[in-house]
Amino acid sequence: MVRDIQRALLQADINVRLVLKITKELERRALEEKPPAGMSSREHVIRIIYEELVNILGEGRDVGLDKHVIMMVGLYGQGKTTTTAKLAKYFQKRGLKVGLIAADVHRPAAFEQLSQLAEKIKVQVYGNPKASNGVAVVKNGMKKLHDSDIIIIDTAGRHALEDDLIDEMKRIAKAAKPDERFLVLDAAVGQQAGPQSQAFHDAVGITGVILTKLDGTAKGGGAISAVSVTKAPITFIGVGEHMEDLEKFEPPRFISRLLGMGDLQTLLEKAQESMDGGDAEQVAKKMMSGKFTLIELREQMEMLAKMGPLDKLMGLLPQGFGGMKGSMVEQQDPKETQKRLTQFKVIMNSMTDYELQHPKEIKSSRIKRISRGAGVDHKEVRSLLKYYNMSQKAVKGLSSNRRMRKKLMKQLQMPEMEEFNM
Repeated sequence: MVRDIQRALLQADINVRLVLKITKELERRALEEKPPAGMSSREHVIRIIYEELVNILGEGRDVGLDKHVIMMVGLYGQGKTTTTAKLAKYFQKRGLKVGLIAADVHRPAAFEQLSQLAEKIKVQVYGNPKASNGVAVVKNGMKKLHDSDIIIIDTAGRHALEDDLIDEMKRIAKAAKPDERFLVLDAAVGQQAGPQSQAFHDAVGITGVILTKLDGTAKGGGAISAVSVTKAPITFIGVGEHMEDLEKFEPPRFISRLLGMGDLQTLLEKAQESMDGGDAEQVAKKMMSGKFTLIELREQMEMLAKMGPLDKLMGLLPQGFGGMKGSMVEQQDPKETQKRLTQFKVIMNSMTDYELQHPKEIKSSRIKRISRGAGVDHKEVRSLLKYYNMSQKAVKGLSSNRRMRKKLMKQLQMPEMEEFNM
């Protein structure tokens, strides 16, 4: 079991030495501590590894909304400039006046890139595309933007940790006296996260880590190494390309997704945001009571459409949850899947109420009539029925999982399901 977990952690790009240290403590606790009542040995071990990783990451930290200066550091290609703009948007949405300083005087078009991003979110930016002294730009920018609540400095990156980069960072930090010094790391940085973080920390004293590009396949295990080295918590994570795609870091959620345990909390919150309380309660009651016809499937699809892209939603589900992992939703390209779900809704609109309520009664003659009405091939109607059967199994899996059911009911602020004749 320990070897399986070691393999999972290494595949998530956590440093080898750190993996050995974590699993050594895991082995000690697993042998000394008895599993709580009702918990299997494997669940007990997963709980311990979860707790150990949360201990490394800490409980996260809120970044103050008072007047302060933030310095952004990191290597080339980590998403630093884009993250600077996203962070500006984050503070702007909270009613603060934000100013940006383009202190990267080495990369061609760095000032133009930050200026374009700043224009999108209507934030003031200071820089000089002809300047060669980043420290001077920062000093002038601090004077120019003195009336801003938040000043964010986008410093230069490098392909490697060169001496001139370190020296410039130190001089900028001395000139700006930033309250926060954020290290920007790509989620795919992997084993190099530790050494890189150490070098930046030694230079300017990192106070927080921002993890970018978590919307891809990378799990962000390198962040564990970064936090372990700097003792600075992860403060934000980048989860997409849009300016709004920067979230406060939640350690338990991050660890759950890292270990393939999913992020049901986020999924449930998305469901609540996309539906009125009454609608959410009705859908939950139907699903938990085992009632799942094509009508409920259609309601489910409409809810999913409001919740966002399918690839992001599937990333929130635990591995093997309810039969959905490995299904059509995960195997196909998300855009293709979205297209098919839209087609399924067209097909259902061609059905009678009786057919929607009794899917098992839809045989050959009905399939022909429905396909003509929807303007699709017979096999597309059969594909919908197959998808319905698969979804029905997933709902049965959810309704039979007492722990998951209790969590769902608690999140939706509903009474336990015995009241619904379970």
